[in-house]
Amino acid sequence: MRKIQRIFDTTREISFISPEKEFSLYLKSFNESELGGICRSIPWNDLVRSLKIKENNKGPDLIFGPQGMVALMFLKSYLECSDKMLISHLNGNIHFQIFCGIFLGAERIKNYKIVSDIRCTLARNLDIKDVQRVLATYWRPYIGYPNVMFEDATCYETSMRYPTNVKLLWESTQWSYNQLKLICKYLKIRMPRNKYDEQLEKYNSYSRKRKKIHKEMLKRTRSLLYLLGKILGLLHEIEERHQEKLDLPDKCHERIKVIRKVLRQQREIFETGVSSVPDRIVSISKSYIRPIVRGKETKAVEFGAKVNMIQFDGINFIEHLSFDAFNEGTRLVKSIRYGRSLFGRITHVSADDIYATNANRKYSTAAQIVTGFKRKGRAGRNEEHRRIISRELRKERASRMEGSFGTEKEHYGLQKIKARTKMNEILWIFFGVQTATAVKIAKRLSVSRVEQAA
Repeated sequence: MRKIQRIFDTTREISFISPEKEFSLYLKSFNESELGGICRSIPWNDLVRSLKIKENNKGPDLIFGPQGMVALMFLKSYLECSDKMLISHLNGNIHFQIFCGIFLGAERIKNYKIVSDIRCTLARNLDIKDVQRVLATYWRPYIGYPNVMFEDATCYETSMRYPTNVKLLWESTQWSYNQLKLICKYLKIRMPRNKYDEQLEKYNSYSRKRKKIHKEMLKRTRSLLYLLGKILGLLHEIEERHQEKLDLPDKCHERIKVIRKVLRQQREIFETGVSSVPDRIVSISKSYIRPIVRGKETKAVEFGAKVNMIQFDGINFIEHLSFDAFNEGTRLVKSIRYGRSLFGRITHVSADDIYATNANRKYSTAAQIVTGFKRKGRAGRNEEHRRIISRELRKERASRMEGSFGTEKEHYGLQKIKARTKMNEILWIFFGVQTATAVKIAKRLSVSRVEQAA
């Protein structure tokens, strides 16, 4: 090992090794690190092929190749940092550069938005089940009990403010008013009269109050419903009158359509007094997000993607992902079939009590699958053995699967998903889950190498 030297004012000349000449030293150091183990645990060629990424032969050479693009997404989840910080780490760490298949030398990447461009490119081609099939095939030798499947559902929350009715109406009103202002400026016509400035002052006064009285909340809601309806009417009137001069982009039309739906839903909630409506919109910028009722003590409602997950020997795979609420108890049969497509025969299944429906029990009995569900009816001949197996399955599922959810959210960037589009959010969740899995596989692979060497 080379002796470490300290750089102080007393050290006048230090001979640094050139990375180009002694690259093998850096490569050896990389292979011995945790990041090197993760690199060995991923089937890069098959992964790139399943994601349908091709090298661009036209135009200037890209910084990252197909493998480097995928590696950059793994690295982002591994470091759990922003795009700008990821590029900063990449510029200053040669191990990260080797992982992404590049060598910068004295050069630096200045455009951190390249991470967002790569994420959008990969999100368009992502098919979760095809990619997971590739990973399962490669990881099969390191999974101890592929015949035992655990199942549970969790919610990966998106990064957004808590959507109260008044906040949602005000955001819709604010965006519509700004759009009306821009259109009038572009057409060089007079701005129609409205009470936006008056409502702005009242909303600011209301939002600064620590305790919101129900009567004041109703008053703000009624005023904002009237103002939003009036502004949307003015927008439609101006657009109809100036069709020849005005050509709004598709994004603008989509946002107006979302805001009109928000207005209809909020009017129904206000007039009927119901707590919610079907297909309720909670954010005008992320109109695909729906409230997911989880029934937890600290958080009754979550906003994000609900994922039904299956696990084999601590390795998680996404079975179903949806931004709409769904009953995970109806997905046990589909999960077993998907698990069979990955690892073959399944003999034991453990899941939460919500999965213990009569239909799922009947299917498991017919397929000769031992479950961790609580017994219904009279005890059988081997009740003592069944009880022991059931208890161990439930205990293992509760500790390993719930623990894996916490690990992914706390250490791999899934606490709050900061992507701005639906496809990017799905990609973000997928790489967060699989990066956590790749770290586990890397540790098992290193243990296997040590045992072979011994």
